[in-house]
Amino acid sequence: MSIDKIRIALATVVSVSLSLCVALAGTVDPAQSEWHKKYKKQENAPDPAKMLLNTDKEPDLKDGFRSLFNGKDLQGWSPKGGDCKFEVKNGMLVGTCVPGTPSTYLCTEKSDFKNFIFTCEMRWEVDGNSGVMFRAKTRGGEKGGTVYGPQAEMEGITGDRYWSGGIYGQSCGGYFYPVWLKEHAEARKALNRNGWNRLTISAQGNVVKTWINGVPVAHWVDNDEYPDGFFGLQIHKGSKGQVVWKNIKVKTLP
Repeated sequence: MSIDKIRIALATVVSVSLSLCVALAGTVDPAQSEWHKKYKKQENAPDPAKMLLNTDKEPDLKDGFRSLFNGKDLQGWSPKGGDCKFEVKNGMLVGTCVPGTPSTYLCTEKSDFKNFIFTCEMRWEVDGNSGVMFRAKTRGGEKGGTVYGPQAEMEGITGDRYWSGGIYGQSCGGYFYPVWLKEHAEARKALNRNGWNRLTISAQGNVVKTWINGVPVAHWVDNDEYPDGFFGLQIHKGSKGQVVWKNIKVKTLP
């Protein structure tokens, strides 16, 4: 077979593979119709028919990781955005909402994470919205500036939306990847509302995928706006909320 024919064959395979990925996307679950109605007009809201599905097994989390949290203090981390409280208790990181203050992010001082697998475990002592920023940046403002960029959503343990593991564009246009398709039924059941939850994020080039407790959730393709940045643990503004994190670690990829 000639080189040109090989190239054509490979191009066909790639094209078919991409088509199949797109075909895997589906329609909005009827149970999510009100949420779809509410969010479909956001700047970043995707067309449900063009969304990609994460069908990958969660990456192996044993080898090649380094801890981002020493279990003793907040060395290597800095709060940004507000005055919610972060402290270390019993070797775990605890974030507590302070009423009247903006959403606060405990951010890694290292700010050039690019290709990686990130994982952590988290649970709620008091219900409240949370999430993990990745490839995040800041702009202007006081208290370290406004944190913006992609966030792996961790909604909390009440409510009826079930979008934990989805990807939200924090301070940059709303949901990049809402968990509203019929095909997301298992993903919406993945959160353990009574105990620990493992969040895993894989970012390689412009392809980002997430898992909750080993269940695949998001498959988002960035348009190259967020190539690198820092991680940030969110305590959302509000009247209450307390989140506990442990086993916060990352594996750098080529």
